[in-house]
Amino acid sequence: MSYDVAITDGPVRAIFDLKGPQAALADWAGDTLPGFPDAPNRRVREDGKTLAHIGPDHWLLIADLTCEEALTDALKPADAPPEISIVRVSDVYAWVRITGPDAAHVTATGCPLDLETFPEDGASFTEFFTQKALITRGGHGFEVAIDRSYAPWIAEMLARITP
Repeated sequence: MSYDVAITDGPVRAIFDLKGPQAALADWAGDTLPGFPDAPNRRVREDGKTLAHIGPDHWLLIADLTCEEALTDALKPADAPPEISIVRVSDVYAWVRITGPDAAHVTATGCPLDLETFPEDGASFTEFFTQKALITRGGHGFEVAIDRSYAPWIAEMLARITP
């Protein structure tokens, strides 16, 4: 079967793993963070930064890689109080974009989420071809962040679906 999709590598991004009570993170980070999402598995985008609520007291801050040093300086991970954790994890993830009219069908072949009901501002960890992955929806499709070491495997699986 032929699918009407484009599969491209996404750019490397600045990513910070944030854990702790929302109030404590907000106090520490000040105006460095965008607003917090109002529900789990949602994300907020403001001023080129995305904050994704991916679990209880757990968020990912995602931004353009050119912002990484400025965000590190502003968030001061090494100086964070004991009730929160801020870890830069930018190098961990590789991104794949799946866009086009059949993006949901192609993404669903590797993902157990019900993508028909997955919201535009959705962000959730799940599996993608048996590997832990962050799935987000936006624009005309999906972005999948996977452990960089599995990027060749994911590329091969997607190539088998969309020859």
